[in-house]
Amino acid sequence: MAKAMRMHEVGGPEVLRWEDVDVPAPKQGEALVRHTAVGLNYIDTYHRSGLYPVPMPAIIGSEGAGMVEAVGPGVTEVAVGDRVAYGNAPIGAYAQKRTLPAHRLLKLPAGISDQQAASMMLKGMTAQYLVRRTYRVKAGETVLVHAAAGGVGLIMCQWLRHLGATVIGTVGDKAKGELARKHGADHVILYREEDFAARVKEITGGRMVPVVYDGVGKDTWDKSLDCLQPRGLMVSYGNASGAVPPINIGILNAKGSLYVTRPSLNGYVSKRDELVETANDLFDVVLKGAVRIEINQSYALSDAAQAHRDLEARKTTGSTVLTP
Repeated sequence: MAKAMRMHEVGGPEVLRWEDVDVPAPKQGEALVRHTAVGLNYIDTYHRSGLYPVPMPAIIGSEGAGMVEAVGPGVTEVAVGDRVAYGNAPIGAYAQKRTLPAHRLLKLPAGISDQQAASMMLKGMTAQYLVRRTYRVKAGETVLVHAAAGGVGLIMCQWLRHLGATVIGTVGDKAKGELARKHGADHVILYREEDFAARVKEITGGRMVPVVYDGVGKDTWDKSLDCLQPRGLMVSYGNASGAVPPINIGILNAKGSLYVTRPSLNGYVSKRDELVETANDLFDVVLKGAVRIEINQSYALSDAAQAHRDLEARKTTGSTVLTP
Protein backbone atom coordinates (compact mmCIF):
# COMPACT_ATOMS: atom_id res chain seq x y z
CA MET A 1 0.00 0.00 0.00
CA ALA A 2 1.00 3.61 -0.52
CA LYS A 3 -0.61 7.02 -0.23
CA ALA A 4 -1.75 8.94 -3.28
CA MET A 5 -3.86 11.94 -4.25
CA ARG A 6 -6.76 10.22 -5.98
CA MET A 7 -9.91 11.62 -7.57
CA HIS A 8 -13.23 9.86 -8.07
CA GLU A 9 -14.88 12.63 -10.10
CA VAL A 10 -13.85 15.67 -12.08
CA GLY A 11 -14.16 19.18 -10.68
CA GLY A 12 -12.24 21.73 -8.64
CA PRO A 13 -9.17 21.09 -6.49
CA GLU A 14 -11.40 19.69 -3.75
CA VAL A 15 -11.86 16.46 -5.70
CA LEU A 16 -8.24 15.48 -4.93
CA ARG A 17 -8.20 13.16 -1.90
CA TRP A 18 -5.26 11.71 0.08
CA GLU A 19 -5.99 7.97 0.11
CA ASP A 20 -4.42 4.53 0.49
CA VAL A 21 -3.87 2.81 -2.86
CA ASP A 22 -2.58 -0.58 -3.94
CA VAL A 23 0.70 -0.55 -5.86
CA PRO A 24 1.01 -3.58 -8.14
CA ALA A 25 4.30 -5.41 -8.58
CA PRO A 26 5.97 -4.65 -11.89
CA LYS A 27 5.04 -6.88 -14.81
CA GLN A 28 6.82 -7.46 -18.11
CA GLY A 29 8.55 -4.24 -19.18
CA GLU A 30 7.57 -2.32 -16.03
CA ALA A 31 9.41 -0.77 -13.08
CA LEU A 32 8.34 0.17 -9.56
CA VAL A 33 9.48 3.68 -8.59
CA ARG A 34 9.44 5.23 -5.12
CA HIS A 35 8.94 8.94 -5.68
CA THR A 36 11.13 11.48 -3.93
CA ALA A 37 9.62 14.45 -5.78
CA VAL A 38 6.65 15.07 -8.09
CA GLY A 39 6.22 17.92 -10.56
CA LEU A 40 3.20 20.23 -10.84
CA ASN A 41 2.05 21.12 -14.34
CA TYR A 42 -0.90 22.95 -15.84
CA ILE A 43 -1.96 19.82 -17.67
CA ASP A 44 -2.71 18.32 -14.24
CA THR A 45 -5.55 20.83 -13.86
CA TYR A 46 -6.94 19.80 -17.26
CA HIS A 47 -7.08 16.16 -16.13
CA ARG A 48 -8.64 17.16 -12.81
CA SER A 49 -11.28 19.43 -14.34
CA GLY A 50 -12.28 17.01 -17.08
CA LEU A 51 -11.00 19.17 -19.94
CA TYR A 52 -8.79 16.20 -20.81
CA PRO A 53 -10.93 13.21 -19.71
CA VAL A 54 -9.32 10.32 -17.80
CA PRO A 55 -10.88 7.08 -16.48
CA MET A 56 -12.10 7.20 -12.87
CA PRO A 57 -10.93 6.78 -10.20
CA ALA A 58 -7.72 8.50 -11.27
CA ILE A 59 -4.32 9.42 -9.92
CA ILE A 60 -3.11 12.34 -12.00
CA GLY A 61 0.37 13.81 -12.45
CA SER A 62 2.71 13.53 -15.43
CA GLU A 63 6.16 14.20 -13.99
CA GLY A 64 8.21 12.70 -11.19
CA ALA A 65 11.58 11.52 -9.93
CA GLY A 66 12.73 8.86 -7.52
CA MET A 67 14.44 5.49 -7.17
CA VAL A 68 13.74 2.19 -8.87
CA GLU A 69 12.73 -0.38 -6.24
CA ALA A 70 11.89 -3.32 -8.52
CA VAL A 71 11.75 -4.23 -12.20
CA GLY A 72 9.69 -6.73 -14.12
CA PRO A 73 10.91 -9.31 -16.66
CA GLY A 74 12.58 -7.98 -19.78
CA VAL A 75 13.49 -4.55 -18.42
CA THR A 76 16.81 -3.28 -19.77
CA GLU A 77 16.39 0.50 -19.60
CA VAL A 78 16.82 0.80 -15.79
CA ALA A 79 17.90 -1.31 -12.81
CA VAL A 80 17.05 -1.49 -9.11
CA GLY A 81 18.70 1.39 -7.27
CA ASP A 82 18.83 3.74 -10.28
CA ARG A 83 17.81 7.37 -9.79
CA VAL A 84 15.26 8.06 -12.50
CA ALA A 85 12.81 10.67 -13.71
CA TYR A 86 10.08 10.94 -16.30
CA GLY A 87 7.94 13.55 -17.98
CA ASN A 88 6.17 11.51 -20.62
CA ALA A 89 4.54 8.51 -18.98
CA PRO A 90 0.95 7.50 -18.24
CA ILE A 91 -0.53 9.77 -15.59
CA GLY A 92 -0.15 8.66 -11.98
CA ALA A 93 2.66 10.72 -10.47
CA TYR A 94 0.65 12.02 -7.48
CA ALA A 95 1.63 8.96 -5.42
CA GLN A 96 4.33 7.84 -3.03
CA LYS A 97 5.03 4.85 -5.28
CA ARG A 98 3.89 3.73 -8.70
CA THR A 99 4.47 1.08 -11.34
CA LEU A 100 4.98 2.34 -14.88
CA PRO A 101 6.51 1.36 -18.25
CA ALA A 102 10.29 1.22 -17.91
CA HIS A 103 10.87 2.55 -21.41
CA ARG A 104 9.47 5.93 -20.28
CA LEU A 105 12.08 6.26 -17.49
CA LEU A 106 15.34 8.18 -17.82
CA LYS A 107 18.43 7.72 -15.67
CA LEU A 108 19.48 10.94 -13.95
CA PRO A 109 23.01 12.34 -14.28
CA ALA A 110 24.88 12.93 -11.01
CA GLY A 111 24.71 16.71 -11.37
CA ILE A 112 20.91 16.91 -11.38
CA SER A 113 18.92 16.49 -8.16
CA ASP A 114 15.67 14.57 -7.84
CA GLN A 115 13.85 17.83 -7.05
CA GLN A 116 15.25 19.54 -10.14
CA ALA A 117 14.35 16.57 -12.30
CA ALA A 118 10.79 16.35 -11.00
CA SER A 119 10.26 20.01 -11.80
CA MET A 120 11.90 20.05 -15.23
CA MET A 121 11.31 16.86 -17.19
CA LEU A 122 7.93 17.67 -18.73
CA LYS A 123 8.53 21.43 -18.90
CA GLY A 124 12.14 21.12 -20.04
CA MET A 125 11.47 18.54 -22.73
CA THR A 126 8.55 20.70 -23.87
CA ALA A 127 10.92 23.66 -24.19
CA GLN A 128 13.38 21.48 -26.09
CA TYR A 129 10.98 20.34 -28.78
CA LEU A 130 9.48 23.82 -29.13
CA VAL A 131 12.73 25.72 -29.72
CA ARG A 132 14.79 22.97 -31.37
CA ARG A 133 12.26 21.10 -33.51
CA THR A 134 8.79 22.67 -33.84
CA TYR A 135 10.61 25.81 -34.95
CA ARG A 136 14.41 25.60 -34.94
CA VAL A 137 15.35 29.00 -33.54
CA LYS A 138 18.54 30.51 -34.92
CA ALA A 139 20.93 33.07 -33.47
CA GLY A 140 19.86 36.61 -34.27
CA GLU A 141 16.14 35.88 -34.51
CA THR A 142 13.56 37.62 -32.33
CA VAL A 143 10.78 35.45 -30.89
CA LEU A 144 7.68 36.02 -28.73
CA VAL A 145 7.11 33.86 -25.64
CA HIS A 146 3.81 34.14 -23.78
CA ALA A 147 3.70 33.38 -20.03
CA ALA A 148 7.44 33.99 -19.91
CA ALA A 149 7.54 33.67 -16.10
CA GLY A 150 5.82 30.28 -16.06
CA GLY A 151 7.47 26.89 -15.75
CA VAL A 152 8.00 26.33 -19.47
CA GLY A 153 8.48 30.04 -20.11
CA LEU A 154 11.47 30.49 -17.79
CA ILE A 155 13.22 27.48 -19.29
CA MET A 156 12.47 28.69 -22.83
CA CYS A 157 13.78 32.19 -22.12
CA GLN A 158 17.10 30.81 -20.90
CA TRP A 159 17.41 28.30 -23.72
CA LEU A 160 16.61 30.94 -26.35
CA ARG A 161 19.23 33.27 -24.88
CA HIS A 162 21.71 30.38 -25.03
CA LEU A 163 20.87 29.99 -28.73
CA GLY A 164 21.53 33.69 -29.37
CA ALA A 165 17.92 34.76 -29.93
CA THR A 166 16.27 37.98 -28.75
CA VAL A 167 13.34 37.15 -26.48
CA ILE A 168 10.15 39.17 -26.09
CA GLY A 169 8.16 37.82 -23.15
CA THR A 170 4.65 38.59 -21.96
CA VAL A 171 3.84 38.44 -18.23
CA GLY A 172 0.97 39.34 -15.90
CA ASP A 173 2.70 41.76 -13.53
CA LYS A 174 5.95 43.61 -12.81
CA ALA A 175 7.32 40.99 -10.40
CA LYS A 176 6.92 38.31 -13.04
CA GLY A 177 8.48 40.66 -15.55
CA GLU A 178 11.61 40.99 -13.41
CA LEU A 179 11.77 37.21 -13.08
CA ALA A 180 11.51 36.77 -16.85
CA ARG A 181 14.27 39.36 -17.40
CA LYS A 182 16.59 37.56 -15.00
CA HIS A 183 16.07 34.40 -17.01
CA GLY A 184 16.81 35.77 -20.46
CA ALA A 185 13.89 37.89 -21.65
CA ASP A 186 15.30 40.95 -23.44
CA HIS A 187 11.94 42.74 -23.57
CA VAL A 188 9.01 42.26 -21.20
CA ILE A 189 5.42 43.21 -21.96
CA LEU A 190 2.77 43.50 -19.24
CA TYR A 191 -0.09 42.04 -21.26
CA ARG A 192 -2.78 43.32 -18.87
CA GLU A 193 -1.59 46.91 -19.29
CA GLU A 194 -0.22 47.01 -22.84
CA ASP A 195 -1.30 45.99 -26.32
CA PHE A 196 1.32 43.28 -26.84
CA ALA A 197 0.93 43.22 -30.63
CA ALA A 198 1.60 46.97 -30.80
CA ARG A 199 4.62 46.58 -28.51
CA VAL A 200 6.03 43.74 -30.60
CA LYS A 201 5.72 45.93 -33.68
CA GLU A 202 7.51 48.73 -31.85
CA ILE A 203 10.28 46.50 -30.49
CA THR A 204 10.95 44.89 -33.88
CA GLY A 205 10.73 48.11 -35.88
CA GLY A 206 7.73 46.73 -37.73
CA ARG A 207 9.42 43.49 -38.78
CA MET A 208 7.41 41.38 -36.29
CA VAL A 209 8.56 37.85 -35.35
CA PRO A 210 8.94 34.53 -37.22
CA VAL A 211 7.43 32.47 -34.39
CA VAL A 212 5.09 32.92 -31.41
CA TYR A 213 5.12 30.39 -28.57
CA ASP A 214 1.72 30.48 -26.89
CA GLY A 215 0.74 28.37 -23.90
CA VAL A 216 -2.06 30.76 -22.87
CA GLY A 217 -4.67 30.03 -25.53
CA LYS A 218 -7.96 31.89 -25.93
CA ASP A 219 -6.89 35.25 -24.44
CA THR A 220 -3.81 35.69 -26.63
CA TRP A 221 -4.72 33.92 -29.85
CA ASP A 222 -5.98 36.75 -32.07
CA LYS A 223 -3.27 39.29 -31.30
CA SER A 224 -0.57 36.65 -31.49
CA LEU A 225 -1.36 36.18 -35.17
CA ASP A 226 -0.82 39.92 -35.62
CA CYS A 227 2.70 39.57 -34.20
CA LEU A 228 3.87 37.24 -36.96
CA GLN A 229 5.88 38.01 -40.05
CA PRO A 230 4.53 36.78 -43.39
CA ARG A 231 4.78 32.97 -43.40
CA GLY A 232 5.39 33.05 -39.66
CA LEU A 233 4.55 30.14 -37.36
CA MET A 234 2.00 30.25 -34.54
CA VAL A 235 2.84 27.54 -31.99
CA SER A 236 -0.16 26.96 -29.73
CA TYR A 237 1.06 24.44 -27.16
CA GLY A 238 -1.33 25.09 -24.24
CA ASN A 239 -4.53 26.84 -23.18
CA ALA A 240 -4.21 28.17 -19.63
CA SER A 241 -6.88 30.81 -20.35
CA GLY A 242 -9.20 28.39 -22.15
CA ALA A 243 -9.26 26.57 -25.46
CA VAL A 244 -8.77 28.52 -28.68
CA PRO A 245 -12.20 28.83 -30.38
CA PRO A 246 -12.78 27.42 -33.88
CA ILE A 247 -11.17 29.66 -36.48
CA ASN A 248 -11.75 30.48 -40.13
CA ILE A 249 -8.62 29.12 -41.79
CA GLY A 250 -8.84 31.96 -44.31
CA ILE A 251 -7.54 34.36 -41.66
CA LEU A 252 -4.11 32.75 -42.03
CA ASN A 253 -4.11 33.85 -45.66
CA ALA A 254 -5.32 37.34 -44.84
CA LYS A 255 -2.62 37.87 -42.21
CA GLY A 256 0.29 36.81 -44.41
CA SER A 257 0.20 33.11 -45.39
CA LEU A 258 0.74 32.09 -41.77
CA TYR A 259 1.31 28.60 -40.38
CA VAL A 260 -0.27 27.17 -37.23
CA THR A 261 0.62 24.08 -35.23
CA ARG A 262 -0.78 22.53 -32.05
CA PRO A 263 2.04 20.24 -30.89
CA SER A 264 2.34 18.00 -27.85
CA LEU A 265 5.31 16.45 -26.09
CA ASN A 266 4.09 12.95 -26.86
CA GLY A 267 4.16 13.74 -30.55
CA TYR A 268 7.89 14.37 -30.29
CA VAL A 269 9.05 11.69 -27.81
CA SER A 270 6.77 8.70 -28.40
CA LYS A 271 9.75 6.63 -29.59
CA ARG A 272 12.41 5.66 -27.05
CA ASP A 273 15.30 7.09 -29.08
CA GLU A 274 13.48 10.43 -29.44
CA LEU A 275 12.80 10.53 -25.70
CA VAL A 276 16.44 9.83 -24.80
CA GLU A 277 17.75 12.38 -27.32
CA THR A 278 15.37 15.06 -26.04
CA ALA A 279 16.21 14.38 -22.39
CA ASN A 280 19.96 14.34 -23.08
CA ASP A 281 19.72 17.72 -24.78
CA LEU A 282 17.90 19.06 -21.71
CA PHE A 283 20.41 17.50 -19.30
CA ASP A 284 23.25 19.02 -21.33
CA VAL A 285 22.06 22.64 -21.12
CA VAL A 286 21.25 22.26 -17.42
CA LEU A 287 24.63 20.72 -16.56
CA LYS A 288 26.37 23.48 -18.55
CA GLY A 289 24.50 26.10 -16.54
CA ALA A 290 22.89 27.56 -19.66
CA VAL A 291 19.48 26.71 -18.18
CA ARG A 292 18.94 26.98 -14.43
CA ILE A 293 16.13 24.99 -12.87
CA GLU A 294 14.82 26.93 -9.90
CA ILE A 295 12.07 25.59 -7.69
CA ASN A 296 10.04 28.60 -6.61
CA GLN A 297 7.29 26.74 -4.72
CA SER A 298 7.13 23.50 -2.75
CA TYR A 299 4.10 21.73 -1.25
CA ALA A 300 3.51 18.42 0.46
CA LEU A 301 1.92 16.01 -2.02
CA SER A 302 -1.02 15.78 0.36
CA ASP A 303 -1.51 19.53 -0.19
CA ALA A 304 -1.77 19.18 -3.97
CA ALA A 305 -5.26 20.73 -3.94
CA GLN A 306 -3.83 24.00 -2.62
CA ALA A 307 -1.04 23.84 -5.18
CA HIS A 308 -3.70 23.59 -7.89
CA ARG A 309 -5.56 26.60 -6.49
CA ASP A 310 -2.39 28.69 -6.51
CA LEU A 311 -1.41 27.55 -10.00
CA GLU A 312 -4.80 28.37 -11.48
CA ALA A 313 -4.85 31.74 -9.71
CA ARG A 314 -1.48 32.48 -11.36
CA LYS A 315 0.16 32.92 -7.96
CA THR A 316 3.06 30.64 -8.87
CA THR A 317 6.14 31.31 -10.97
CA GLY A 318 8.58 28.90 -12.54
CA SER A 319 8.64 25.35 -11.22
CA THR A 320 6.75 23.78 -8.32
CA VAL A 321 7.54 20.50 -6.56
CA LEU A 322 5.21 18.26 -4.56
CA THR A 323 6.98 16.19 -1.88
CA PRO A 324 5.54 12.73 -1.10
